[in-house]
Amino acid sequence: MDALSEALASVRMTGAIFYHAECTAPWGFSVPHLQDVAHVLAPGTERLVSYHLVTDGKAVVTFPGEEDIAVTAGDILIIAHGDAHTVSNGSPSTLIDSGVSLAEFLAGGQTTMRLGGGGEMTRFVCGYFGCERHADRLFLAGLPLMIKINLRGDPAGEWLESSVRHLVSQAGSARPGQSVLLSKMAEALFIETIRRYMEALPPEQTGWLAGARDAVVGGALALLHRKPRHHWTLDELAAELATSRSVLTERFSRFLGEPPLTYLARWRLQLAARMLQTTRDAVLQIASEVGYDSEAAFNRAFKREFGVPPGQFRRSVSRSHHS
Repeated sequence: MDALSEALASVRMTGAIFYHAECTAPWGFSVPHLQDVAHVLAPGTERLVSYHLVTDGKAVVTFPGEEDIAVTAGDILIIAHGDAHTVSNGSPSTLIDSGVSLAEFLAGGQTTMRLGGGGEMTRFVCGYFGCERHADRLFLAGLPLMIKINLRGDPAGEWLESSVRHLVSQAGSARPGQSVLLSKMAEALFIETIRRYMEALPPEQTGWLAGARDAVVGGALALLHRKPRHHWTLDELAAELATSRSVLTERFSRFLGEPPLTYLARWRLQLAARMLQTTRDAVLQIASEVGYDSEAAFNRAFKREFGVPPGQFRRSVSRSHHS
């Protein structure tokens, strides 16, 4: 039973666009907040996460008001919340605005961006990873501004990095299946990084990923995500995990800040909101899909969570999509 797999399976991921940058020192570019370019990159994707994989050389990444972060070959950086930042090497006289060049870049189908002053070479691959907004409650919850993990030094990481390098080097070729393969590699890169980050969390860490790593809490999360419409009781959940109700409740609350059945109730409403957005199913049908026996009880719970009843939520969502 694996909570991370269950959660990743439940948020419909889209892999990312890759482009390849070859920069010679001095060089630098500014990356806008992802929200500002999301409509160009991935229209309709609710949640974007960006990343850079450094394949050669080195660079410095700077977030406003934070210490500089040195990156070197083999490092992958995941910018979990899409914050604006700069990437550079040396002291360039101007920073290139990657937000502006990105649209041209995507329109031209060009795959390698070359810039800089002719000195030391840094190569990296950039991409974006898209998923549904309710990932914010799951594996994206509580992630720091940036995660930095080095992929070199073990076979799995090296395999991933060399696969990505190989695919990107062929990106201009018109081989069939190319874009899907790139997108799946983006997903693999993201999942591998999240997995390594999760494994390296300190024992006192709380939050969704730390909970997913805990045997009891992770087991409970996997069950709740696998069968959200099941009428779980605390007794049944504890019995499935061969633990006691009190241990389950205490540990779950310590990691996630709420007891298991409260978490489940909120997750069901997230799933219902998703269905209201993406299907034309009747409200009663959606209520029963997420484990409610009565439409009235569902409407009350939904309004408590989202501030409006389901029908109004659906109308407001479809209006915002058409406007």
